Amino acid sequence: MREILPALSRWYASGEPFGLATVVAVTRSAPRGPGAAMAVGPGDEVVGSVSGGCVEGAVFDLAKEVVETGRAQLHTFGYGDEDAFAVGLTCGGEITLLIRPVSAVTDPAFGEVAASVAAHRPVVVATVTDGPAPRGAALAVWPDTVSGSLGTSGLDVAVTADARGELAQGATGLRHYGPRGERREDDVTVFLQSFAPPPRMLVFGAIDFAAAVARIGAFLGYRVTVCDARPAFADARRFPAGAEVVVDWPHRYLRGTDTDERTVMCVLTHDPKFDVPLLEVALRSPAAYIGVMGSRHTHEDRLARLRETGLGEAELARLRSPIGLDLGARTPEEVAVSIAAEIVALRWGGTGAPLADTAGAIHRPRPKSV
Repeated sequence: MREILPALSRWYASGEPFGLATVVAVTRSAPRGPGAAMAVGPGDEVVGSVSGGCVEGAVFDLAKEVVETGRAQLHTFGYGDEDAFAVGLTCGGEITLLIRPVSAVTDPAFGEVAASVAAHRPVVVATVTDGPAPRGAALAVWPDTVSGSLGTSGLDVAVTADARGELAQGATGLRHYGPRGERREDDVTVFLQSFAPPPRMLVFGAIDFAAAVARIGAFLGYRVTVCDARPAFADARRFPAGAEVVVDWPHRYLRGTDTDERTVMCVLTHDPKFDVPLLEVALRSPAAYIGVMGSRHTHEDRLARLRETGLGEAELARLRSPIGLDLGARTPEEVAVSIAAEIVALRWGGTGAPLADTAGAIHRPRPKSV
């Protein structure tokens, strides 16, 4: 959704209604997860994707239909042996889509939601998908306010409480309620889509590898900060637009900045006077990933120095060093790919092995937020 918001905001501001299709549930090897979106706007302009091409043709027609009728629809697409390459998922999974019309009349809070997402302000959009409540009705929930309604005050109150809980976790998924928000009933199905601020990537050491890591970090959706104590290296002109560049001692900067369980850190300085004080702070943070550049000899020396600071073996075991997966990488761009691959593997519980050498499900349940 974040990727297509600029186009949606443009259509919304113009007063032109558009059809928005959102993945609300998946099973097995579905190509895209809950929250993936596709929209059809004025002049049949299309943005986004819900299946990587499998069912987009059918969704295009449905999106136009809901704009014409003004009524939201719920559709499930799966694999059919006799019709696998028509309107179906050839990967063997199944996706359920909510397709609804969006305009200032049907969704008066949409513009404010889009502005919040663009400004990295947390918000949850709750939308009725099924049951005795208006399908497509939307409620926008911020930490301190709400906008819209799902049909009854009791349902609004219950969903608002759950939405704020989901927002704290950055979670997206379906919830079930009674018509008036009863929690032990499942007549009404509501899709909660969290727009938490993007996770952070902190890159320490403004060397040539850092620019490539910053580019791939932004591509993966991270808010990237590059930090180095040397002004000649920490020059914003050397890094991609949008990356924050900070001149400060890495350990001092890290002590003063917010990190959480989604934060990833890439330490590229491989200099003890920077690395050791920085890692002493980093390894006591909640960060999901702490990767450190350097040879195996450098890593052993680094471990010895960190033990002298009082760090225990459990904390030291969190270090990913040498950083990245074994891809045979040489250039800064190749090394950045190997680092990104390790981060993605950690996020989803992947092994890093070629898929051709593995068996079983390709897509795993998410083990943690990275």
